Amino acid sequence: MAKTSLQLNNLACCRGARMLFSGMHLELHPGDAALATGPNGSGKSSLLRVIAGLIPPFAGRIIWNGEDARRSPDNYRSALRYVGHADALQPTLTVIENLTYWAKIYGCPHDVAALKRGLHSVDLSDLANLPVRILSAGQRRRLSLARAISTGGKIWLLDEPTVALDAQSITNIETAISTFRDEGGIVIASTNAPMSLPSAESIDLNAYQSEEQH
Repeated sequence: MAKTSLQLNNLACCRGARMLFSGMHLELHPGDAALATGPNGSGKSSLLRVIAGLIPPFAGRIIWNGEDARRSPDNYRSALRYVGHADALQPTLTVIENLTYWAKIYGCPHDVAALKRGLHSVDLSDLANLPVRILSAGQRRRLSLARAISTGGKIWLLDEPTVALDAQSITNIETAISTFRDEGGIVIASTNAPMSLPSAESIDLNAYQSEEQH
């Protein structure tokens, strides 16, 4: 059996009349990570959205476990945990109810212990029974990241994961990412801020733009 891998083959993304990037190749195996960098508007968020299946690629293919992701969408989606800019939280539900909701969306077993471990990893255990509407921006961001931490998956797609976080929270997230990689997870993150992602592949969006795009 072929080794588990995520491959981007000649991937391109076009939004409106603008080609954001093209000719992107990347191959990641269990424990690997990649960090997308570039100025605002360079296509970092769009790259993650393409990989997540939220935007169709203009060209190229995404290969998961040797299969085109578009031909086996259920298998691919079940492996993904995407955390974008929007927090995707239900403000009237409590913190733990939000995690329970997302666990059901992902088709995960209703494992309260796992959800509580996720909250502990982002230092939200004491807020488990509070409604999300009263959380600060940083707390909501941490809860969004706890969705991935508590429900596992095989691929984490994290768009600016350290935005609105203090130094200790950033350290907690980096620790969770490291643990996930040690367990065989694959991580692709985008950032404009300092972030520790040891031995990560670099995805410089500027390198995938034509001269006309600069």
